[in-house]
Amino acid sequence: VESILDKENFTLEELLDEEEIIQDLRDRAQVEQLLRYVVEEPPEDADSKRVFKFPFIACEIFTCEIDVILKTLVEEEELMNLLFSFLEPNRPHGALLAGYFSKVHQDVFRQLVDLIGITSIMEVLVRLVGGDDHVYPNFLDVMQWLADSNLLEMIVDKLSPSCPPEVHANAAETLCTITRNSPSALATKLSSPSFVARIFGHALEDSHSKSGLIHSLSVCISLLDPKRSAIVSPLMHSFRHQHMYEPSIPVNSETINAMLPKLGDLLMLLNVSSDEKILPTTYGELRPPLGKHRLKIVEFIAVLLKIGNEAAEKELVNTGTIQRVIDLFFEYPYNNALHHHVGSIILSCLESKNDAIVDHLLQECDLIGKFLQTDKNPVLSGDSHQPTLPAAGKCAPRVGNIGHITRISNKILQLGSSNSRIQACIQENSEWNEWQTNVLQERNAVENVYRWACGYVLVSFLIGISVCRPTAFQDRTRDSDEDDLHDRDYDVAALANNLSQAFSYKIYGNDDNEEGKCIFTMQDVYFDDESAEVVISSLRLSDDQG
Repeated sequence: VESILDKENFTLEELLDEEEIIQDLRDRAQVEQLLRYVVEEPPEDADSKRVFKFPFIACEIFTCEIDVILKTLVEEEELMNLLFSFLEPNRPHGALLAGYFSKVHQDVFRQLVDLIGITSIMEVLVRLVGGDDHVYPNFLDVMQWLADSNLLEMIVDKLSPSCPPEVHANAAETLCTITRNSPSALATKLSSPSFVARIFGHALEDSHSKSGLIHSLSVCISLLDPKRSAIVSPLMHSFRHQHMYEPSIPVNSETINAMLPKLGDLLMLLNVSSDEKILPTTYGELRPPLGKHRLKIVEFIAVLLKIGNEAAEKELVNTGTIQRVIDLFFEYPYNNALHHHVGSIILSCLESKNDAIVDHLLQECDLIGKFLQTDKNPVLSGDSHQPTLPAAGKCAPRVGNIGHITRISNKILQLGSSNSRIQACIQENSEWNEWQTNVLQERNAVENVYRWACGYVLVSFLIGISVCRPTAFQDRTRDSDEDDLHDRDYDVAALANNLSQAFSYKIYGNDDNEEGKCIFTMQDVYFDDESAEVVISSLRLSDDQG
């Protein structure tokens, strides 16, 4: 072997003809030739070495797990394309090479998954599992072949708390890509009860691993609502434009049922009483901050409820989960992202066909009573048992969830006109009737930007476009939130950018010129059309601040 390597122009064939296999075949050209022995049928006049020995030894080289060779393979897109060209339907598929290919691809998968924390390697996996369904002309067959391998098991296990956060993030992105390409054999396998249990097992394995929990729940959210994960994915812009308005695929009830036994464990994590972390802010301090992991749990509950599954609704009521997230809404009055998710939970409860969950929300959770109490005294409480506390010696600031309370209250009135159960609950509350007549209606009139002379200009400024406000627009009334959203083609990215610039001092500034503190702890925020609507509707006038 050494004498061959000492030659100036040695050939791969000379090495493969030796009885001992050299383990330093890391050169790209040599790796390519090895691949060709595995995936390309030999010429008809080839000798027995070319037909049998060289392909066999090439396969053995790949499967003996020599990292430098596999690294050369997975980091070269052309080499990966050559490997998987074997799957093209117009290629010959002899039994001998098919067996060799099957052995090689498993090792390649292992190497790819082991390097999934590297974004460029993750992008290879995303393409492999269907991030671009134009890669394979026989897409469904390839997905079935991948489902029959152990690729999915290897990726899911990268959600383990023992892996670093960048591995969690990229593994979750790859798995969410699979859910967005449902129906497929891979997506069906991922949504099976055994895999849902496997994902939750990693999520709850170690309560100190916040990253594992967050990204595991992201996968579960994507299983329930694949289009939701496409909104926030930096790799899925083409998917968003192509598939965002396609009908949702119904969620398998077995997938939902596999998630329900874990709700009790998630509810325990929403208990903040044992968390001793402290975050100073300009308005006071958080004891403890809500944290991304709790915010992700609330988001998961919101998506689960939106499906309208009766068993899920019953379990969320029985475990006290809905009660707990309602309490969080008031315990963290400056977390706009939390308020958005809780608002979605409330709306799902109100729109449910199940009277029990409506009664639970309005009576047992006393939602209306809590709304009235907060609106009546809209300043931050000094109760030391609450996680959000005002600064000592300063005037307590106004709470930041009044805009959401106003929006949800209007929705209760709207739904009450067509739902006798809701109507009965609000009519028997005299304080609510007085408040919605004397306070809510007046507030709606003041805050209706569509009736302001500068209203359309304000909205246009936020979105970052230059338009003229039609005269007829002054008399326009909004029939529904959905109609209004479809009428406007907001550039959400521009909206987010302009909001952060125009209101950066309001959101992130502080009066004491102290760095590292913020007025709001807006964690894990994303902007979709619905969120943009919330932001605009939450720009409320303050009676005491002018």
